[in-house]
Amino acid sequence: MTDPTRLTLAEARDAVAKRSLSAVELTQAHLDAMAKARGLNAYVAETPDQALAMAAASDAKIAKGDAGPLEGLPLGIKDLYATKGVHTQACSHILDGFKPAYESHVTANLWRDGAVMLGKLNMDEFAMGSSNETSFYGPVASPWMPPKFDKAQARAALASDKKGLLVPGGSSGGSASAVAAHLCLGATASDTGGSIRQPAAFTGTVGIKPTYGRCSRWGMVAFASSLDQAGPIARTVRDCAIMLQSMAGYDAKDSTSVDVPVPDYEAAIGRSVKGMKIGIPKEYRLEGMSAEIEKLWEQGIAWLKDAGAEIVGISLPHTRTALPAYYIVAPAEASSNLARYDGVRYGLRKSGRDITDMYENTRREGFGKEVRRRVMIGTYVLSAGYYDAYYVKAQQIRTLIRQDFERVYAEGIDAILTPATPSAAFGIGEKVSADPIEMYLNDVFTVTVNMAGLPGIAVPGGLNGEGLPLGLQLIGRPFEEEALFAAASAIEKAAGRIALPDAWWV
Repeated sequence: MTDPTRLTLAEARDAVAKRSLSAVELTQAHLDAMAKARGLNAYVAETPDQALAMAAASDAKIAKGDAGPLEGLPLGIKDLYATKGVHTQACSHILDGFKPAYESHVTANLWRDGAVMLGKLNMDEFAMGSSNETSFYGPVASPWMPPKFDKAQARAALASDKKGLLVPGGSSGGSASAVAAHLCLGATASDTGGSIRQPAAFTGTVGIKPTYGRCSRWGMVAFASSLDQAGPIARTVRDCAIMLQSMAGYDAKDSTSVDVPVPDYEAAIGRSVKGMKIGIPKEYRLEGMSAEIEKLWEQGIAWLKDAGAEIVGISLPHTRTALPAYYIVAPAEASSNLARYDGVRYGLRKSGRDITDMYENTRREGFGKEVRRRVMIGTYVLSAGYYDAYYVKAQQIRTLIRQDFERVYAEGIDAILTPATPSAAFGIGEKVSADPIEMYLNDVFTVTVNMAGLPGIAVPGGLNGEGLPLGLQLIGRPFEEEALFAAASAIEKAAGRIALPDAWWV
């Protein structure tokens, strides 16, 4: 029998529904794979007893003919999502020991539809990072082996400080690594400036950030409330469509949730793109862009053109301002959201001479370096004398970015094709201690989507000269994720599915 962990989510769904594979067997296979892959550090909390109990319940429901859309399918959950009675810390020391008494709306939807929780996935602390190196629980390693390493070298690095191994991207690095290493069928992730699409591109997986408001943020630990959005990472475009179908939906508890119907996303897979207008923005042809990224982009254009799409050159003139504006808006919102972590009500508490001293000691020890940096930036740009010069100006730029997209969509463009990242994955330790601006530049192709509240999907396009994954990004109209699934499935069909790595870590 085929290793159950090598099935796609759609294949596993069909096998479990036909009872050729039980949910318990499928779940146990993934738990066994997780135990062998702990060196990757993708999971920060494993829930085997709960997973097997959920799987047994799914088998009983299937036997009664009462199965849900995700019945018996084991998933990984990013540590950003509140899971009732289970470790939920956004991979920060300041939330040490926190186990919520409630469930996030997104995960509640998944359990409603029959999914099984394998555990909580590693991430950059409070989702602040592009490499999953800022987690209190240590860096996550990508299952893709560095070109310069052999298996012995890679295993040795895995057993020590992981230096030289590849990052899986961030902040949803644990999600991307687990999916690529076959440690779950799919995973929840979140995207504030590219944190679904960038790690998906780095690991040869598929990730979609839906339209802002499509998925509820209730029960997600907040980073930047006007930018954060839930979404899935999976191994195929179809698998992402299946997961998003369950994750999406209106939630009265979230004031930013939009009450619009959730379409049948899976029905868009394989749908013809003939007649679709695909925009190619000239501003994304950055100075110094690698020849490999340029070649991949041209190949993606050719694939969509061959599939019947019309390719149209467009201009998004405020693209160049998006990254600096994002790194004002996001830290400003973070400084406000993270003010609630003070050691009084939950999580870490460090004693002091008085309450102010206790606050300072708790936050000094509880927050990592990157989080402290962003809180300080955010506090500065919101302070008297700088608010108008920085924060208000950044919000004005954000409006202009959104208007750029509105204009091209009004001209008939259905989707926009760009690279997903400026490079393939880099090594652990390679950039994290250098100038932080260099790390922030990893988001250069993705932040515009969050600033404008649009949907975006990353899909594997091929491998670079060293055999590492490269991804393409499609940006869609608001609440028209089906067009992205159709176009992404056309790229996936033309490119062929990337063979994910063998388990060198075992």
